[in-house]
Amino acid sequence: MPSAPCVTWILTFPNMNKRSQIYILVIAALLVVVISWYGYSFWLDSVTPDPFSGERALADVQTQVAFGPRTPGSEGHAQVQTWIVSELEAAGWIVEIQSSERMGHPIENIVARRDDEAPQILLGAHYDTRFFADNDPAPKNHDQPVPGANDGASGVAVLLEMARALPKESVPTWLVFFDAEDNGRIDGWDWILGSRAFVQQNPSLAPRAVVIVDMVGDADLNLYKERNSTPAIRDEIWAVAADLGYGNVFIDQEKYSMEDDHTPFLEAGLPAVDIIDFDYPYWHTLEDTPDKVSATSLQAVGATLLEWIAQQNRQR
Repeated sequence: MPSAPCVTWILTFPNMNKRSQIYILVIAALLVVVISWYGYSFWLDSVTPDPFSGERALADVQTQVAFGPRTPGSEGHAQVQTWIVSELEAAGWIVEIQSSERMGHPIENIVARRDDEAPQILLGAHYDTRFFADNDPAPKNHDQPVPGANDGASGVAVLLEMARALPKESVPTWLVFFDAEDNGRIDGWDWILGSRAFVQQNPSLAPRAVVIVDMVGDADLNLYKERNSTPAIRDEIWAVAADLGYGNVFIDQEKYSMEDDHTPFLEAGLPAVDIIDFDYPYWHTLEDTPDKVSATSLQAVGATLLEWIAQQNRQR
């Protein structure tokens, strides 16, 4: 912006008539407005995250499946773990891998946070896939690992896109990617080993809400209210979805009682919700592939959670 001496010089220049002085002042004022706007836009771009993108989340599903099976101990498991960490760090999150052991198996939960503040909200998803496609209609495929596009990759994709879209000033939120969730009914294994290890390793954490996303990418997405979930928080999320126009996806009826990654939190006395579509015909089959997953479905879940967290922030 021109300084006062500069304006004085323009107004008192001896060879310039009054009309010319006004003309120059108008141009100078316009330049100040333009420069200020571009500066503001640059600042806004630097502090405002992108909105949640279902298309980008779908691309993340495809990336995960391209790594191959992400069964514990596999090459794909190691690759997806490294990739998740790099994506979180690129989005500005502090990341640690919490290592432990359950039933003789190494457990590596990925934890992302913005700072050292304890979480008021914890969003979780499992990143491993199942060893055996034992629900596949062809018995010859039962000893093959599942691709895990919806069962595994969809929840991870929603959390990664939340990492990119969540404003930094939001209520303190942790994103937790659980290991070893999906291998129950297999000798020497059980379900939800990663989340059980996390709760045991972090006994002092007391978030006011834990939200698990699991199998949320089905192109024909029907998210009924899970019966074991904490009703008050569950109903808040479903109400937000209805307000956003996703009432046809978040169905206002109870249906299943699930043992999922929310279970250890509930057992520890913490409020927790499981967002899951268990009416998925490709569950634990070789057909759980990215073509069964929809950007529209991922968008509905991500946009709902983003708005729900925004409401929590306003209520602080």
